[in-house]
Amino acid sequence: MKMNRRKFLESAGMLGTIAALPLSGFSMFDQPKYKMGLQLFTIHKDMTQAPLLTLKAVKEMGYADCETFGFDSEKCSFYGLKSSEFKKILEDLDITASSGHYGFSSYLTKPQDELMRFVDRCIKGALDLDMKYITWPWIAPEQRTIDNFKLMAHELNVIGEQVKHAGLGFAYHHHDFEFIDHDGENGFDIILNETDSSLVKLQMDMYWVMHSSTLTPKELVDNQPGRYVMWHIKDMDKVTRDYTELGNGSIDYVEILPDPIKSGLEFYYLEQGGNFAHSPMKSAADDAAYFKKHLQRYL
Repeated sequence: MKMNRRKFLESAGMLGTIAALPLSGFSMFDQPKYKMGLQLFTIHKDMTQAPLLTLKAVKEMGYADCETFGFDSEKCSFYGLKSSEFKKILEDLDITASSGHYGFSSYLTKPQDELMRFVDRCIKGALDLDMKYITWPWIAPEQRTIDNFKLMAHELNVIGEQVKHAGLGFAYHHHDFEFIDHDGENGFDIILNETDSSLVKLQMDMYWVMHSSTLTPKELVDNQPGRYVMWHIKDMDKVTRDYTELGNGSIDYVEILPDPIKSGLEFYYLEQGGNFAHSPMKSAADDAAYFKKHLQRYL
């Protein structure tokens, strides 16, 4: 789909926002140790409609890394583009894609050989983009039982070994449902305790920790140092507890951020899963501006 760049930015409410962004939100401090990343689920519709123009706008916001969402394993494609074509866009814009969220949920109860074939296709897609991590992001509501968490822990180990053999890292991304108590057990503890930490790393979602866990991000890191290799950073509406733009919500990141070295942090991604004040692109820009001004100094 072709689209005039100025028209695209105007329609996304981006021109004024980009013009207002500082050249560097870090001028008073040492250069950041980590690339500022964006989970592309935040702007998924824009990515599916105009991936090149969207990523150009993302680059202008200051994002240098991204995490993909929506890999087509049959076509080995991202956002309607073959992996090689998508990689060329990333290279031309000097943006990396260090992690991707892949659709493992539907394979949870399928035969092992089907799962392994799917993992092989994910590995190919990840290698085509020079990713560092393949990430399991979600399971369906009907799958969220203690027995299935135990089954998933086994599958995570199997996938982790397969992915590690290919020279990549493997991680699990949690939401809120892993923290729900089931007669003294919960899915998160099962994942922590029944997976091999050398094969299965963790992607901590700060929003969901503050929303649903009895522990803080710092306490989680204290319990499993070195294992939280990726973070998701997003804010929580003060009233509804839904997503909101960074700085508009209730999460005090200066207070709750763990030590990145102790965490084992390699990559972090700003994300907003919905509830946009104006539009996804405007929220992505606002998140970037706030992060650079207030939080990037810590990373």
